[in-house]
Amino acid sequence: MLTRAIPSSAELLPVVGLGTYRGFDVAPADPTYKNLPAVLSALFEKGATLIDSSPMYGRAEQTTGELLSIHQPRSPAFLATKVWTRGREEGIAQMEQSFKRLQTDCIDLMQIHNLVDWKTHLPTLRQWKEAGRIRYIGISHYAASAYDEVEAVLKAEALDFLQINYALDDRAAEKRILPLCRERGVAVICNRPFGGGGLLERLKGKPLPVWASHVGVKSWPPLVLKFLLTHSAVTCVIPGTGNPRYMAENASAGVGLMLTGAQREQLIDVLG
Repeated sequence: MLTRAIPSSAELLPVVGLGTYRGFDVAPADPTYKNLPAVLSALFEKGATLIDSSPMYGRAEQTTGELLSIHQPRSPAFLATKVWTRGREEGIAQMEQSFKRLQTDCIDLMQIHNLVDWKTHLPTLRQWKEAGRIRYIGISHYAASAYDEVEAVLKAEALDFLQINYALDDRAAEKRILPLCRERGVAVICNRPFGGGGLLERLKGKPLPVWASHVGVKSWPPLVLKFLLTHSAVTCVIPGTGNPRYMAENASAGVGLMLTGAQREQLIDVLG
């Protein structure tokens, strides 16, 4: 799998990861839980490492921690989660809970989820990064309505990562947010890369471009992920799934050629 450098450190990060919203919000008694070890195996076997979660995602952090603790061979996971509450002490308590749920002494990336009380949490994140409890810090959001605030924070603060919504049918981030991240040396994680699910429905039944096999894909999901990865500011995409076959399919987006400018424009035209 291709890797991209995290600008603040030059550490290489595989370009496809895994989002745990919904897919990992399940208990061991749920029939779908038994599929999740194979999802992680598919993730790692394809060369991916980033697993993104949040206290907002129900049981997802706990499920991730449980499965990683028994995964063989030892997991190479790059763990990303978020703080999503108000107040300094509340934020500390929530992040301590994330460490316990994920069963780890070090979280690779801690993000302030949807910018909730970010001015309060950011000093704690900086202190914990200095102490080695977390390796990178960032912010996240999922809606274009927040872009003005996201932009202001990116300009005012030194951050390692931004997680933001970006999809073939949701390209507003291309206007100011992605260029600003490139300028400021901020790594970009794309959430909602399938446009919240509606994008794949719109593409269902449409023929793939004749050049799809040339870039190494056989279906729409990895092709639209390649669309995002072709943007030079994007570091990693994190499609969510609880299905091992879909995980392997998504991971194929990180292998082989990216798209040309003309190919990107053709995909935009497909949506009309």
